[in-house]
Amino acid sequence: MAAERVLVVDDDKLSVELVTALLEKAACRVSAAYNGEQGWECFRSESADLVLMDVRMPRMSGMELLKKIKSASPETPVVVMTAYASIDAAVEAMRLGASDFLAKPFRQEQIEEIIQRLRDMADVDRPRTSLTRSRPEERIVTDDPRMLSICETVQRAAATKASVLIQGESGTGKELFARFLHLHSPRAARPFIAVNCASLPETLLESELFGHEKGAFTGALSRRAGRFELANGGTLLLDEISEISPSIQAKLLRVLEEEEFERVGGTTTLRVDVRIVATTNRNLRDAIASGAFREDLYYRLNVIPIVLPPLRERRADIPALVAHFLRLYAEQCDRPVPQISPEAMEHLTRYDWPGNVRELRNLIQRLVVLHDSDRIDVRDLPPEIRVGPRLAGTGVRVGQTIEEAERWLILKTLEHTGGSRAEAASMLGITTRTLRNKLARYRRELAGSDAERFSLRAEKFSAAEEFVPSPHGDARKISGGTSFASALA
Repeated sequence: MAAERVLVVDDDKLSVELVTALLEKAACRVSAAYNGEQGWECFRSESADLVLMDVRMPRMSGMELLKKIKSASPETPVVVMTAYASIDAAVEAMRLGASDFLAKPFRQEQIEEIIQRLRDMADVDRPRTSLTRSRPEERIVTDDPRMLSICETVQRAAATKASVLIQGESGTGKELFARFLHLHSPRAARPFIAVNCASLPETLLESELFGHEKGAFTGALSRRAGRFELANGGTLLLDEISEISPSIQAKLLRVLEEEEFERVGGTTTLRVDVRIVATTNRNLRDAIASGAFREDLYYRLNVIPIVLPPLRERRADIPALVAHFLRLYAEQCDRPVPQISPEAMEHLTRYDWPGNVRELRNLIQRLVVLHDSDRIDVRDLPPEIRVGPRLAGTGVRVGQTIEEAERWLILKTLEHTGGSRAEAASMLGITTRTLRNKLARYRRELAGSDAERFSLRAEKFSAAEEFVPSPHGDARKISGGTSFASALA
C-alpha cells in the first residue's frame, strides 16, 4: 500500500483545503467529500488507500461512515480528525476500527507520520532486510554485531504480545527501538503512544495513564481518556518506568495482569488490548533492593529484556552515524553535504560520548547549521572532543594533586597545538595571559634546583611508553615529538 489515494471527508471546506494541501505535499492523490453520504459514495466509486474524516458531519455521522467503510473494506485504514473537545469521540472511533486520530489543528509532520506509518504497515508481513525507519531521523544505523543481534531479537519479539523492557544509558536510542518494535508488529497500523513517566507528578501521571471522570478532582471539568484507552490495539511506551511511585506501580501491575482498569474517579471497568514497552536508564534490580520498585512488576515487564550498549562500546558505528546525520541535516538545511576530515573523524571516533547517539546527533546538527565551509576539520569541533582523544592512555593517576594534573594537561595541550599558546588557551578555556603566567612558573621550576624532581614528575604524568626522563632535566618524547621543556620555551 503506497497510501497514494486519500479520501478526505469533512463538512468544513477550509479544513478540507488545508488537509488536501498537506497531503499533496506528501505526494498523495486526494479526493474530497463534504458530508458523510458524499464520502460513502466517493469511497464506493473510487475506493482509497486511506480515509481521513471528521467525526461530526451532517447527513451521515463519522461513526456511521466508519462502520460502513470497515464493513465493506476492513483492511482500509481510517484516521479520524477531531477537535480537542471531542477526544472521547476519537476514542470511540478507534474502538470501532479507526487506525488513529488527529487532533485539530495539526501540522505537516503529523500528516507525514500517518502516511509513512501506513506505508510501513503494508510491509509488516514481508521479510525485513532493512533496519531503516520510514523517517530518516529515526533510522537504526549500525553494522555492530551486538546491535544487529538486538534488532533480530526485537523483530522476533514484535510478532508476540510479550512485554519488553529496554534498558540503556540516556541517548542510546531506547524509544527508537520501541518504535522499531511497533512498526514490525501486527499492531503497526494501530496507535503508538508514549508517556514520559519522569516528567509528571504522581497525581497527573495516574490521570494521564488511566484517564479520569468529570469531577474526579479539582480541574477535571470533563471526562478524559487515558493513554491506555488511546493505545488500545496498539503499543504503549512507558518511558523511564523506574520513576513511577509505588501506588502507580500497583495499579500498573493490575492492568498488565488483568488488562482492565477504571478511570480516576470512575467505577466502570474498561478492558484494553495494549502491548507494553518500558524503558529505563537505571538498574531496576538496585531499585528493587532499595524498595523503590516492585519485584513482581519488574518480572512482568521484563519478559523480553533488551540492553542497548553505549556508543563508546560500538565505536565502529560512529563514521556511519556521522555520515547519516550529515546527510540528514544538510537536506533539512537545503545545502550540500559537508565533508569531514580524517583527523576530525579520528577525534569523533575516540571520544567517549557520555550522551551517546543523541549527543553525536546534536553535535552534527549544530555543525551543519552553523558551519559555513563545505569541510569540517578538527578546529571546528568542541574543545572537549579536540582534547579528549589526546588524553587516552595518559599517566595521570588517582592521588596526584590538581596542580600536577593541571600542569600535565597544559603542557600536553601545547604539544598538541604545536606550541601555539593562543590555540592552547582557547582549548583549555583560559586566557592567554593566564597560560603565559603558568608557563613562566613552570620555567622557573624547571631551571631551578628542582629540575630533577620536575623531570621525575613529568615521567609520572606521561605514559611509560611515551616519555622518559632526560639528563637535561626535561621529559622528552621517545618519538622525537615536542618535549615538555621545549613547550615552555
